[in-house]
Amino acid sequence: MKKPIKKTWMIASALTIGMAVLTPLQAGATSVEPTNGVTVQIEQQITGTIKGIYGDGIDLKGRDGKNYYIGFNKFPDEQIAKMNLVEGQEITVEGSVAEDYLDFFTFEAYKKGLPKEVTEEDLTKLENLFNEMKKLQKELSKEMTEEESEKKFEEIGKIHKDMYKITKPYILAKWQPQTFEEFIADFRFSEKNIVIEENDNKQLKVIYEEWVKLEKDGQEEKADEKMNEFYKTLQPYLDKLYPTPTFEVFMERFEFDIPAEALTKLKNIYENAQKAEKDDNADLSEKLWEEFYDIIDPFIKPQTFEEYMADYEFKVSEADNKQLKQLYEEILKLDKKEDKAKIEEKWEAFNNILEPYFKANKEILISASKVIINAQEYLPQ
Repeated sequence: MKKPIKKTWMIASALTIGMAVLTPLQAGATSVEPTNGVTVQIEQQITGTIKGIYGDGIDLKGRDGKNYYIGFNKFPDEQIAKMNLVEGQEITVEGSVAEDYLDFFTFEAYKKGLPKEVTEEDLTKLENLFNEMKKLQKELSKEMTEEESEKKFEEIGKIHKDMYKITKPYILAKWQPQTFEEFIADFRFSEKNIVIEENDNKQLKVIYEEWVKLEKDGQEEKADEKMNEFYKTLQPYLDKLYPTPTFEVFMERFEFDIPAEALTKLKNIYENAQKAEKDDNADLSEKLWEEFYDIIDPFIKPQTFEEYMADYEFKVSEADNKQLKQLYEEILKLDKKEDKAKIEEKWEAFNNILEPYFKANKEILISASKVIINAQEYLPQ
């Protein structure tokens, strides 16, 4: 059970533990002292290589060996597109430290996706709602019960709806729906030589045009019903486009030997599971797939400890490595069904040893105010 490290707007991210003082852009740059005792500069310059691109942000591996997430929330989308960011490319960034991924999601960043026709009055309403939503999102990062957390999510959902009520008329006014022919062409039926019968094509076009009218009129529930009707008519053609693989084809993904007796059982379960899915019997389908993988599980050769640890970018100390290897090999020896509690306990111990390494390698968050690529400078417009 590899511990996931995820970016999310909903989870607070503390400043990296053990982070060294960063180089200031100029003499006398202002610094702050976070609660964990680590000193960082308000403004700084980082040069590094792009590891990942996320639209309005990138993962950067600094020349200093540290991991960074660079947010381009101050830059308009058109300017980010002009940067032509590519993985493996070296860039230099100037900016300020952020304490949380949520800090990148400002109202200015949200406004970038709004139609220009939104009035100042509505912008003020949206900003007030946005700030209220951000406050609730930050509160979600604190310790709270499941019930309290659910209540916060409900409040956030209500604010989203209120914001959508304001933006919806502007969005619909600007909306230029695809023609039916363009919409159908996007499925790429022709690439598989799948031809929609004339009667079905006529019916689909009528349904699609009714859906467009309902969407434009703001009748969302009726529009959803109409689109469900559309896909129900289209389903036989989608089945041809994405046919269910035969059992033999499905099993090609498993690169290990399974005895003939087990294969016979698996084929029967697979075919029943596919039937259950077609019959919309989710409970039966889930039960059958669990049974399917229970049979396969004993034949899967687990990763060695060395293979498992190779996925992490960081290296652990010799003493920790020895403990981790012992725990990992003990976990592999335990029965997955009978020793669930013991397995969970050992994984917890495993991840507790790795926790300081996760913290030390956590990304430093930077809100970019200047980007330099191939001597070309970009400043927020």
